[in-house]
Amino acid sequence: MSPELIHHLLLTMRSLIVWLFVLTAIFVPLERLFGVIRQPTLRPHILADLGYFFMTGLIPTLILAVPLGAIAAVSRELMPDTYLFRVISLPIPAQIAIAFVIGEFGFYWGHRIMHQVPWLWRFHAIHHEPVRMDWLINSRAHAIDIIFTRMIGLTLVTAAGFGSPGAGSGSLVPVIVLIIGTFWGFFIHSNLRVRLGWLEHILSTPRFHHWHHSRVDHVNRNYASTLPIYDKIFGTHHLPPAAWPPSYGIAPENRPEALLDAHHDDLPGQEPAAPKA
Repeated sequence: MSPELIHHLLLTMRSLIVWLFVLTAIFVPLERLFGVIRQPTLRPHILADLGYFFMTGLIPTLILAVPLGAIAAVSRELMPDTYLFRVISLPIPAQIAIAFVIGEFGFYWGHRIMHQVPWLWRFHAIHHEPVRMDWLINSRAHAIDIIFTRMIGLTLVTAAGFGSPGAGSGSLVPVIVLIIGTFWGFFIHSNLRVRLGWLEHILSTPRFHHWHHSRVDHVNRNYASTLPIYDKIFGTHHLPPAAWPPSYGIAPENRPEALLDAHHDDLPGQEPAAPKA
C-alpha cells in the first residue's frame, strides 16, 4: 500500500469521525424531542451500523474515484468546447442545482434497479432489514449497493460536464452534490416527525422515505432520495396525508432468497415450483 493511499485513507477516516460527531450532535437530540416513536438511542445492532458507517464511507470513495475521474476526462474530450464553457460559466449555485437534478435521476433509477433485479436486491436488502428507523440506518448498506447507485448518479453528473478537469471551483460540483445528498439521506431515515408543508412536493422527508421501508403496506415505492418528482413521473410515489408505515423491515415473501428462488423457477426450461401448503 503506497504512502499516498495510506494518507488518503487516514484523511477520509478523520473526515468520517468528524461527520459522525456532527450527525450525532444534530440527530440524537432532535429524535429525542420530536421522534415519531419513543425509542432508545442505544439499540441492538448499533455497533454493526457504526461499522457500516465507516465501511460505506471508505470503500465506495476509494473505488469510485478512478472511474469517475476517467469519465470526467473523457467527457471533456467529447463535449463541444462551447457547451463546456457555458457549463463552467454558470454560477456555482446554478451548477449545483442542475447537477443535483441530473444526479437524482440516476440515483432514482439505480435505487429502483437494486429493488427490481433479484441478485442486486440481495445486496440492497441489508438496508431494509431493520424493523425500526433512525438516522444511523442510512449507513446500513452493502458497499456494492452504494457503489452501484452512486456510480449511476455521479456518472450522469460528470458526463454532463459538471466537475470536468479544468473547471475551476466547478470541478467540486459532484463532491458538493454527494455531500448534500449524503446529509439528506441521514435526515430522511431519521425518527423525526417533520412536516415541510408545500415543500414536501419538492423535497423528500422522513415520512416520505419511511414509506419506502414499509414492510407490507405499499412496498417498492418512493425511490427518490431527495426529489419526489421522479417518483411522481414514474408512478412510484406514495405519501398519504398523515399516516406513517405500520411496520418496517422485509416481509418473508420479499426476502432475497424467496425472490431468487421464484426467479429461478421462472427461467425457461425449469419446472414450475410446487405450490406452498
